[in-house]
Amino acid sequence: MIEDPRRRGLGRGLSALLGEEGGEGAAEAPRNARAVPVELLHPGRFQPRRNFDAESQQALVESIKAQGILQPLLVRRHPDIDGHFEIVAGERRWRAAQAAQLHEVPVLLRDIGDRDALEIALVENVQRQDLNPLEEAEGYRRLLDEFHHTQEDLARAIGKSRSHITNLLRLLALPEEVRELVREGKLTPGHARCLVGMENAAEVAHRIVKSGMSVRQVERLAQAQSRHKEKLEKPASLAGPRDADTTVLERELTQLLGLKVQIVFNGQGGILSIHYQTLDQLDDVLRRLNNLPAVRPV
Repeated sequence: MIEDPRRRGLGRGLSALLGEEGGEGAAEAPRNARAVPVELLHPGRFQPRRNFDAESQQALVESIKAQGILQPLLVRRHPDIDGHFEIVAGERRWRAAQAAQLHEVPVLLRDIGDRDALEIALVENVQRQDLNPLEEAEGYRRLLDEFHHTQEDLARAIGKSRSHITNLLRLLALPEEVRELVREGKLTPGHARCLVGMENAAEVAHRIVKSGMSVRQVERLAQAQSRHKEKLEKPASLAGPRDADTTVLERELTQLLGLKVQIVFNGQGGILSIHYQTLDQLDDVLRRLNNLPAVRPV
């Protein structure tokens, strides 16, 4: 079986894509790097990171002032502007270079498609732990939705467990107010996962931030809310004695339809449930209900 070279590069990380084994602190740039004016470079459309930490960014600026850029940026030709380039990996260095008042930066030009551009940008940031949990989750979602990866393939490619990816993806189901707390680092992913599906998730999230509740405490709160909701939704007739007339109606409808029928009476109204096992039975019920006679006189 021939291994997919694209996936092999993705799994090995950014160094494989650069054609050498050096990382951010490599002693010298690869020989085929070229210098490009900073104004000809543009942020990548598939960059998963939205926030750049000011303190770490300033440290990078000082490093570039002292030593220059040791690792070239990975770029591709800009799809819309002739003679310009789109950054695939290295946007932090490009931003820091401008702050350090450099006019040119070393780049490696590669022929890279959209799928690979997103994968490379995601892998670079994940491997260097530059993404917050929401940015990482959004990157995974794009790979799954836009490029039809499976979670299993994605986990293998980026060197993460499938459960890690699944747990992060769950965060995307949270209300935006809660997601913002995660982005800001005020709410941990562990706390946030407990809030998925909780009706008052935003309210509880702010309580967690204010009071410093532990993950275990939030888990217990979520479980208590779930039990309370199940209790409220439980049909009243299943918790107490059944009315004799209701039982007779159930029996008559069951005989008429040939399927199990349940009636839940809640005072003035209720729920009528018809249980079927196959689609043919459902079709038969629908046809018969069109001409169903009254079970008892009005």
